[in-house]
Amino acid sequence: MRTDVLIKEGERVDDLHRKGYVIIQDPKRFCFGVDAVILSGFARVKKGEKVLDLGTGTGILPILLEGRTLGSHFTGLEIQPESVEMARRSVALNELEEKVDIVEGDIKETAAIFGGSVFDVVTSNPPYMNEGGGLQNPSGPKAIARHEVLCTLEDVVKGAAKVLRPGGRFYMVHRPHRLTDIICTLRQYGLEPKRLRFVHSFVDKAPSMVLVEAGRGGKPMVKVEPPLVIYKAPGEYTDEIYDIYYREGQA
Repeated sequence: MRTDVLIKEGERVDDLHRKGYVIIQDPKRFCFGVDAVILSGFARVKKGEKVLDLGTGTGILPILLEGRTLGSHFTGLEIQPESVEMARRSVALNELEEKVDIVEGDIKETAAIFGGSVFDVVTSNPPYMNEGGGLQNPSGPKAIARHEVLCTLEDVVKGAAKVLRPGGRFYMVHRPHRLTDIICTLRQYGLEPKRLRFVHSFVDKAPSMVLVEAGRGGKPMVKVEPPLVIYKAPGEYTDEIYDIYYREGQA
């Protein structure tokens, strides 16, 4: 790990518990959550594949996926300049400049930025909320990360479909109440849902997230996997979540 990378006032450096990697975060802006971590465990990246993460924020998904898979290169696209700059410093801190790129740009311009059919895998942990109410500061970084202020579900899916190679795979974490929108939008842009997995905070609670895999040009057939439960007791992860966070090795 490099020691000459600037850590600004108010920022912190968090251990990712994988290959010694760390990430720079600013609690005043936005910090990654369990949804990004479980998405990194759900996404399947094969040896030599190229990966794009849409709306990468802190750069958490490209860094985690580089640490847990044998993909050849990882790119994060992010529209907020401050997040781009911070994510690039995290890449430098981990000495991953040859494996991970952070690009500043708008998800609506994904194909114009990268070209068509160039990635094997696209991931996204997009803004979940499409309601406009309750946003006191719609231009704030937390609002942009959580609400469809600068991009919609359709923008994310459309961007992914254009840059995926035929047979490529799209992975996303979202909210169960948007599932009808998700499936309809995926099919609208030629991405066929292949795997679904619902995520529950506790085994007796309704799901709070859904993990989705879709294939470009895939045949209609979806597999619903067993539920993923985060906690077995308050503050105590289940064994599967613990493995996703802390298990060494590459998939």
